[in-house]
Amino acid sequence: MYQSTRWQSADLELLPDNGNRYEIIDGELLVTRAPHWKHQKVITRLIQSLGIWSSQCNLGEVVTTPGIVFTDDDNVIPDLVWISNDRLGRVLDESGHLLAAPELVVEVLSAGGDNERRDREVKRKLYAIRGVQEYWIIDWRRQQIEIFRRDNNGLPLVATLFSSDVLASPLLPDFQQSVAEVFS
Repeated sequence: MYQSTRWQSADLELLPDNGNRYEIIDGELLVTRAPHWKHQKVITRLIQSLGIWSSQCNLGEVVTTPGIVFTDDDNVIPDLVWISNDRLGRVLDESGHLLAAPELVVEVLSAGGDNERRDREVKRKLYAIRGVQEYWIIDWRRQQIEIFRRDNNGLPLVATLFSSDVLASPLLPDFQQSVAEVFS
């Protein structure tokens, strides 16, 4: 009889520091290689615009690749999050990891069917269960942004934005970003 290993947060300390990103969802270890240059460029553009907006309104903070430790067997590193000041003060541990969901999570798709399935299905389900209010999936190859917003059924798709659209959210009052600028 075959038994699979159930990974936990403490196991991450045993893995090599080799540039890979290690995450655990439902006890399964997920390994992702360093992202493509354009993947990182999209994140940089968003961190700049969300950072400026956050500084001006002082409602919260935006950070790239934070550790979120929901439980010992649900430990992820999204590409970008925005979290309100009120929530941040209640969910940040001494190690600098979030112990609960931020309001907004952003993932930029990496190449490969497994990577896409992880972000579209596995992570979206986890974020829905854990209380993320809004989830953006960005596909830099297709130059589109999918917006998933919390309702009674989880995080359903509410919009797909293209280069001619403007990115905005009810979570982020007065924030607006040209989708074309995200991909420029």
